[in-house]
Amino acid sequence: MAGSIFSPLGSCSELEKANCHPLVCLLCHEPYQHPCLLDCYHNFCASCLRGRASDGRLRCPLCGHPSVVRGGTGLPPVDRLLQFLVDSSADSEEDVQCANCDRCCTKAELDTMYFCNTCGQPLCAPCREETHRARMFARHEIVSLSKRTKDIHKKCPLHEEPYIMFSTEKKSMLCINCFRDMQGESRAHCIDIETAYMQGCQRLDQAVMAVKELQTSTREAIVLLKAMIEEVRNSASEEEAAINSLFSRMQEQLSERKKTLLKAVQSQHEEKEKAFKEQLAHLASLLPTLQVHLVTCSAFLSSANKAEFLDLGYQLMERLQRIVKLPHRLRPAQTSKINSEYRAEFARCLEPLLMLSPRRSVVGSAGGIGPGITGTNMLPSGQCSKTLMVPSCLPTSDKMSSGPMVKKPTMHRYISTKVLLAEGHETPFAEHCRNYENTYRMLQAEIQGLKDQVQELHRDLTKHHSLIKSEIMSEILQKSLQMDVQIAAHYSAVEMMRSVFEEVWEETYQRVANEQEIYEAQLHDLLQLRQENSCLSTITKQIAPYVRSIAKVKERLEPR
Repeated sequence: MAGSIFSPLGSCSELEKANCHPLVCLLCHEPYQHPCLLDCYHNFCASCLRGRASDGRLRCPLCGHPSVVRGGTGLPPVDRLLQFLVDSSADSEEDVQCANCDRCCTKAELDTMYFCNTCGQPLCAPCREETHRARMFARHEIVSLSKRTKDIHKKCPLHEEPYIMFSTEKKSMLCINCFRDMQGESRAHCIDIETAYMQGCQRLDQAVMAVKELQTSTREAIVLLKAMIEEVRNSASEEEAAINSLFSRMQEQLSERKKTLLKAVQSQHEEKEKAFKEQLAHLASLLPTLQVHLVTCSAFLSSANKAEFLDLGYQLMERLQRIVKLPHRLRPAQTSKINSEYRAEFARCLEPLLMLSPRRSVVGSAGGIGPGITGTNMLPSGQCSKTLMVPSCLPTSDKMSSGPMVKKPTMHRYISTKVLLAEGHETPFAEHCRNYENTYRMLQAEIQGLKDQVQELHRDLTKHHSLIKSEIMSEILQKSLQMDVQIAAHYSAVEMMRSVFEEVWEETYQRVANEQEIYEAQLHDLLQLRQENSCLSTITKQIAPYVRSIAKVKERLEPR
């Protein structure tokens, strides 16, 4: 039933509209009928909550918090306070008739009506002045109609005696008989009705102040969260734009490098193929020569006698030796592997894009986190990039005179400081931010006071044309000079902390840089081992045919 009613509210104004009347149920949108209070302090009508309990628990239709219900009704206890307000509101809407003159008063005249608690009758203003001013009515208790005392609150329901005391221990009113029946220790906690009322009002004021402080803190938290949501939205948009831009540039660089690499591969292919074909042609022309001489040797051995062998045999042996000693390119002059180093080339072309550019400090960037470090200078794992820009230190006078140098809005700084302090990390910088905020608020309040005085003087001069004492102007100028000295001193104190924080930032940067360098070296070593292993595999594959060929020749020659 409450699914469409309690949809998420988009703003505080919508939330206030949804809860505009405190005496109207948020489920049925009608005045409360027997309002029940849940453990989460949300109220609903008893009829709206009936049948919702399960296993002794009732889940709040608004926030979903479970409440324990006891008894057979399956309902939480009735909220007596809210029921009193509902009954009071209903009584105020009834037509009121003066008991003396029978005059009926409209709703607009209810504020002028009175009620005599002694007589138990309402009175209009004229009758109160004319009739209840007599001496016989001097002891009558006359109050405004809205503060009339009901019968249920006038007398004790047990003894039918008027209430005279209040027990601070039991938080209940007592008649004279109730007071007599109490033990001596409990009587020490009893006070009269008027004193109890005054003390109760004071305690209620304290409770209201605590609730108001919580309300103020809640509104500040809402403003902070809304600002952070807006920052998240802007940061996401900027990050998406940066990703798209970087991706487009990477695509362009990769496309250009791809064309270059393909041309290099084609060039290596043509060059190697030409060299292999020339070597193949040489070996192809050598093979018939060798075959002819082998056949010649075989025929010469079979046909020549000893004299002919001794006459021509040495000549044949010298020829065969010269043929063997000729420079023959039997082994490939180069490998068949075409290596364009495309991984390194692609990484090299992306290196200028992936290397982060020097970051600006807080003074020069609105999106910075600290001097030399910005939000975009952080890696996904929270580490800083290798590039760290440490801003140069200007003299204090130059910095104070350069007005528009600080571009980061005060509200943005305030929100960022709130987030930093909310994280709970007790660091020197967090302690510095906490002290800075206290001093800044004090200086800001004094400056605001001077602004108000100057505006008042300006208004008197322009509108009222009244005479202004010159002492006031002198006081304002003197305070302004004092404030300038205080601000300059505070600025110098903050500036002196720069070296301390820069040491911490530099230390963090050096540690991160060393870790990154070690990590990159580990990857490089693994890639180098992989390349060496690849070269060994290639060489082994290339010499394998020659090893097998030599082994076969050796097998044939061994019997001889």
